[in-house]
Amino acid sequence: MRRRTVLSFLTVAGFFWASSVTSGQAAEPGKLLRAGMIGLDTSHAIEFTKILNDPKNVEELGVKVVAAFPGGSPDLPASWDRVKGYTEQLAKMGVEIVPSIEALLPKVDVVLLESVDGRPHLEQARPVIAAGKPLFIDKPMAASLADVIKIFELAKKAGVPCFSSSSLRYCPEALEIRGGTSPIGKPLRVVATSPFHIEEHHPDLFWYGVHGVELLYTIMGTGCQTVRREAPDRAVGQWSGDRVGIYQGSKSYGAEVEGTGGKAEVSKYPGYEPLVREICTFFKTGKPPVAAEETIEIFAFMEAADESKRQGGAPVTIESVLKKAREEAAKR
Repeated sequence: MRRRTVLSFLTVAGFFWASSVTSGQAAEPGKLLRAGMIGLDTSHAIEFTKILNDPKNVEELGVKVVAAFPGGSPDLPASWDRVKGYTEQLAKMGVEIVPSIEALLPKVDVVLLESVDGRPHLEQARPVIAAGKPLFIDKPMAASLADVIKIFELAKKAGVPCFSSSSLRYCPEALEIRGGTSPIGKPLRVVATSPFHIEEHHPDLFWYGVHGVELLYTIMGTGCQTVRREAPDRAVGQWSGDRVGIYQGSKSYGAEVEGTGGKAEVSKYPGYEPLVREICTFFKTGKPPVAAEETIEIFAFMEAADESKRQGGAPVTIESVLKKAREEAAKR
């Protein structure tokens, strides 16, 4: 989930979110936005900073990383084994390292929440939202669907722009299909792939599968009704209009698409820069490029896949997992 590889609007019943937070304030034109990072236990912290703080990009993109809080999860080796090294690298790049989120917020205008562990994201997001700072949250957005819903609820109530996305969303072939400019027409059947590495503290697909599921939703859009777990590394979603979207664990990232006008493969990974550019535009305009309801349904798909696994592969409705998660979110 945190490494580079070769390839590598719907209203959900009972939960509505506009495609952008219209109350979010746009940045003053020409102003350099000071960005803060939370969580230095992922290579994204280094790679994103290299792009943002490259002198040739600072003026164009208008965002520079100036301060960071290391964070880190002591019970997760993928976090704790890396946080020291990445913190040292970022400090050598001229980024101020601070001891807490509270110390970070007065120094920055916008925040990238990069912690590799999704479990602390809700609590890390709370003070950022309370401070009114536009917020990008890296994958996985949280370690539960309930936490994802709660974060968006808090952001909406506070009028704080917030979004989450994988860099896989910006594969050019996927965007062409989504935008209707591909000759294959409307996608009818999609098989999206990504490595299927699991982590004991997260639902199965949340850890690495989230990238393949995000690519699936980039192509298919929202509208999944039920999910079946056909195998440990395979989840089949039934969309409205008899369309089918499948997540399949694989060694690589990509997608095979059958549409109304033909077939296509998604195999060109553009790296991190397209996502970083979208984040910068979001910080300057206050308009999230990915609707909250789409991100919520992505996590509902993965949560439904886990529930189907518990039920021996029976179909599980998206609405049922959303209903349960909304009830849990209301208690948080």
